[in-house]
Amino acid sequence: MADASSPAEASAQAAAPAYPLAGVTVLDLSHIYAGPYATFLMAMAGAEVIKIEPPGTGEHLRVRAGIGGAALPFAMLNGNKKSLSLDLKSDRGRELLLRMARGADVLVENFAPGVTERLGLGPAELRAVNPRLIYASSTGYGRSGPYRDYPAMDITVQAMSGIMSITGFPDSPPVKSGPALCDFFAGIHLYAGIATALYERERTGKGRLVEVSMQEAVYASLSSNLALYHGNGGKAPARTGNRHGGLAESPYNVYPAKDGYIAIICNNNRHFHALLKAMDREGLRDDPRFADLKSRVGHMEEIDRLVGDWTRERTKGELAALFLANRVPHAPVRGLDEVVNDPHMHARGSLQWIDHPQFGRIVVQNSPIRFEDVPPMPLVPSSRLGEQNEAVLVDRFGLDPDEVEALRRDGVI
Repeated sequence: MADASSPAEASAQAAAPAYPLAGVTVLDLSHIYAGPYATFLMAMAGAEVIKIEPPGTGEHLRVRAGIGGAALPFAMLNGNKKSLSLDLKSDRGRELLLRMARGADVLVENFAPGVTERLGLGPAELRAVNPRLIYASSTGYGRSGPYRDYPAMDITVQAMSGIMSITGFPDSPPVKSGPALCDFFAGIHLYAGIATALYERERTGKGRLVEVSMQEAVYASLSSNLALYHGNGGKAPARTGNRHGGLAESPYNVYPAKDGYIAIICNNNRHFHALLKAMDREGLRDDPRFADLKSRVGHMEEIDRLVGDWTRERTKGELAALFLANRVPHAPVRGLDEVVNDPHMHARGSLQWIDHPQFGRIVVQNSPIRFEDVPPMPLVPSSRLGEQNEAVLVDRFGLDPDEVEALRRDGVI
């Protein structure tokens, strides 16, 4: 039994914010985006996340750090984690991971299927030493099925999942989505799967394997386009550009302004009538072409021309003021410089400037998940490779300092 805390210590502990995943230990073997985003969300919910990387170069995002601004993604996804360098291809490295797994709650990896099994560190081996361990795996296409061993990156999964086929304009080739949707959809689902398994373990005392496929994680996002596909009797629809993916809303488009573009959507009569009021064209409320949503969808070209001819004579700021006053759903199309300096996200603490010891002054995101009664987790910059080797191995897992020095000398860490 631990020694009793002093009254001052007890008071400090009682006053400390109680984050939902406090006390949960995560071994993070993941790389690039999907796995690291899931474990970042866990760290920002209070978990102790130990990022385990190969000695020398570290994970792939560290290797990219010297190319343009590629260091920023690593800093964005790996703050609030402890860095441990460990050679999992060595016998001693594998033994050390198994030893650590005995005292962990979750292990996360997003290697290709079969990699950890070949190392002797698959779900069966790890859960044999710790039946309470939740083994979480993200892959491109899943740990089973005909596509299991297909190479998977965000762009390849965008191609395979149908995202590219529906992105772009009817007269243009398929276009990939700008953001890495498949990676981050997978990361979000992986976090949800881990949280679900942790909840189950509270009732059963047992861990389990949790897996997420990038392809499967994005399928539901195709819903509007799939509706158009089924409505066409199984015939593949043309790309719809900035119009609604199911061509079931109008106006729904990106319209020109004097100084850029603005997105407008009206998905019911109330919205459309508010738009007409903002445009000072309320006489069109009685036009049979625009009487209801079905009529407006049938006259989409006319509506887009009508709205576009009006918006192009005004600035984004003028349009936004009119639309806010009349409660018209809209948003100006903003550049990355505007988004990075978004006053709303900075006011909420969702974006924060930090002084990173390696990358200088940068903007990084906090978790989008908020928990009542605790402030957003303070951001800690991402660590140098192996920066917490001693803290993790000696202080957390009880290795002798001489053993750690021998591991370093032999290149295991």
